[in-house]
Amino acid sequence: MDLLVQIGLIELAVGGLLGWAVVMRSEKPELFQRIGLKQPRAVLQIHLDYILMGLILIALGLVLDDPPPLLAGLLIFGTVVNPLLFLPGAFDKSNEKKPVYRAIAIASFLAISVGLVWAAILGPS
Repeated sequence: MDLLVQIGLIELAVGGLLGWAVVMRSEKPELFQRIGLKQPRAVLQIHLDYILMGLILIALGLVLDDPPPLLAGLLIFGTVVNPLLFLPGAFDKSNEKKPVYRAIAIASFLAISVGLVWAAILGPS
C-alpha cells in the first residue's frame, strides 16, 4: 500500500477517534476546563481537519504513481501538522503569537501549499 494512503488512513483514524473528544466537549465540558483548554471548539476543528487531510492524502496516494520522496514528505508533514496548529491557541490564544508557533505554522502551510501544487502539476499517472 502506498505510503500516502497509509498515512491518510491513520489520519482518518485519528480524526474518527477525536470524534469522541467532540462528544465529550458537549457532554463533559468540565474535563476540558480541568486541563486548561479555553477554546473547546478547537477539538472539533482538529477532528474535522484530520478527516479532511486524511482524505486528501488517500486521494493523492491513489492518483499519483510513485510520487517523489520530497513531495510525499511535504504532503505528510503538512497534513499531520496543520490540524495540530489549532491546539496551542486552544489553551492560550497568545501561543499563536510566539515565534516558534509562527515558524511551525509557516513551514506547515508552505509544505502543504507547495505539495498540493506540485501534485496538481504531476497529475494522474
